[in-house]
Amino acid sequence: MAIFQPTAVFRRVTDIPLSFFAERDIKAVILDVDNTLTSHNNPVPAEGVGQWLFQLKCCGLEVAILSNNSARRVAPFAKKLGLDYVSRACKPLTFGVTRALKKYGLSPNQVVLIGDQIFTDIMGGNLKGVCTILVEPYELERGCFFRLKRKLEKPVLRKYRRLSGKP
Repeated sequence: MAIFQPTAVFRRVTDIPLSFFAERDIKAVILDVDNTLTSHNNPVPAEGVGQWLFQLKCCGLEVAILSNNSARRVAPFAKKLGLDYVSRACKPLTFGVTRALKKYGLSPNQVVLIGDQIFTDIMGGNLKGVCTILVEPYELERGCFFRLKRKLEKPVLRKYRRLSGKP
């Protein structure tokens, strides 16, 4: 079950304090796009995301996007935020995370992966050994595949909340 358990859970990325990264000596933040930085397929970052990313960069952190989406979706979004990106990451496989680690010359304990899905973002980050943060999705996707994944996530989330003492 540990591969499904995030290091931490926050409502939104903008709720993650900069101290979280400093306390863990994090050097790079890797972010999912859809339902992490904005709602699904939205070309505009959610309110406060740009300012939060600016603060991360001011603290000297490397920041990049890691998405299973195509470059057609990810590139314009990343460009708007001034971020590097890895598309077609194949999460939960670790290829994309490995590419990001190599790009920045960092070890897994210096990187955090932030996303909204347990079976892609959290599992992929945990398999590679990076710190993982789960955020609540901005909206629930409508497709059958997404609804099934969200349903399967519920018991894992209940167990995590029980272990962490969160409501």
